[in-house]
Amino acid sequence: MSLEGNMYLAITIDVEEDNWSNYDSDPVLTNIGKLSELQKLFDEYHVKPTYLITYPVATDMNSVSLLREIMEDGRCEIGAHVHPWNTPPFEEEKSVKNTMLFNLKRELQYKKIESLHEKIRRNFEVEPVSFRAGRWGFDQTVAENMFKLGYKVDCSVSPYINWQRDHGPDFSNCTPGIQRLYLENQEHDHFLLEIPATIGFLQPNFNLCNKMFNTISNSKLKHFRMIGVLDKLKMLNKVWLSPEMSDGMEMIKLANSIKREGYVLLNMFFHSTSLKAGLTPFTKTLEDENIIMKRIGDFLKNMTINNVKSVTLREYGLSIHEMANKAGIH
Repeated sequence: MSLEGNMYLAITIDVEEDNWSNYDSDPVLTNIGKLSELQKLFDEYHVKPTYLITYPVATDMNSVSLLREIMEDGRCEIGAHVHPWNTPPFEEEKSVKNTMLFNLKRELQYKKIESLHEKIRRNFEVEPVSFRAGRWGFDQTVAENMFKLGYKVDCSVSPYINWQRDHGPDFSNCTPGIQRLYLENQEHDHFLLEIPATIGFLQPNFNLCNKMFNTISNSKLKHFRMIGVLDKLKMLNKVWLSPEMSDGMEMIKLANSIKREGYVLLNMFFHSTSLKAGLTPFTKTLEDENIIMKRIGDFLKNMTINNVKSVTLREYGLSIHEMANKAGIH
């Protein structure tokens, strides 16, 4: 697979339980049936998504059957998405803080990732290589634990976003660019590829835009809702490449902005639960279900017209690793 001279699109979907934010309840999985309709849309545009699945999904035979059929047809990739609160073993205190994987002890992080990893291996007969931490709870220690289990690609970084008020990591100075994360106690040619979720600005010079955004957000100007004013005036627009947060035209504009800034890979992201009304704040009604699907379709149509190539995290990540090995990069 040649990566030179092309713009690529990865689509990463957190495939999870209906009641994912209710940390004490038994998981329910009615949203998984919506993936059949979504996959038809992907097939129409010859797009292969990466489905990142949680432990309840990986251990539910109906969900496994639906997803495995798509995977075996070569129409998707299956990766891992750890929700600590419903992934065994359960050795941590139940708290909002501990819903973030990176807040757990190193050894427990590993056990939980391994637990999901083994269920995917057993029920899908595939070795997963792609990963996203639930609630973006990712750091260097999580990366090192992933690497021990053979993961090659992570997509847990949300650029220009600070989750510290939710007990999470601070990605406010991270960019949408792909990075090689070199790991402690490993040879220098061993790395984890970080493919961040695509979040950026519609204006040129992302670094300057981010400095302006953070300065305003941390000053007295925030009380005057200056960020909202600048957004409406189209002077400072932070946009997420997600149909939950942005409409089709906003995502298309962001894709153009990402390309202008010199980045080569787009990573659209959303939750399977947003495909069904009443499960997330993004999709409250049946009309909202149609809106989400239309946003995805409008974006994919534009990407097809502009010859942006679909790629799974596995395909892109393994190609980068292969290129590094051939070039002898250390």
